[in-house]
Amino acid sequence: MNILKSLIILILTGISMVGFSCFIHKYLFHSLLWFIHKTHHKSKANNFFEWNDIFSFGFAAFSIYLIIEGSQDWSSSFWIGIGISLYRIIYFVLHDLSTHARFRTNKPRNAYIKAIIRAHKIHHKSIYKHPSEEFGLLLVSKKYLHKGRQLIAII
Repeated sequence: MNILKSLIILILTGISMVGFSCFIHKYLFHSLLWFIHKTHHKSKANNFFEWNDIFSFGFAAFSIYLIIEGSQDWSSSFWIGIGISLYRIIYFVLHDLSTHARFRTNKPRNAYIKAIIRAHKIHHKSIYKHPSEEFGLLLVSKKYLHKGRQLIAII
């Protein structure tokens, strides 16, 4: 497989994961799979892991499978697996490290990351499956991109 095609598959997979994650969060996690996801919305009792982490393990297992499956001939499944993994790494850094502070890190200075954190805190205001808003991690409503009266431009 040529480099350009591999890169396109990698980028399209990452972009698709943004929309797919938003969709399953809203329509599966906050409905049929709420019994697992609700552990993420309740206050933590000094537990490092929560039942909701099973979703991350599922994504990891699927991407590892695709990487192994495609590694024999560098097929598209390899690059899809890498794309899913890269998205999940970004998700882990922004969601678990920055938003939920599972590990001690410096406070973010980037305006877009601050907007992601603000939007995610609004999402977690509700400990119930409904009402809720802001289901995407990288997709942030414009109202959270405001800093004072000035709209923050993102690239």
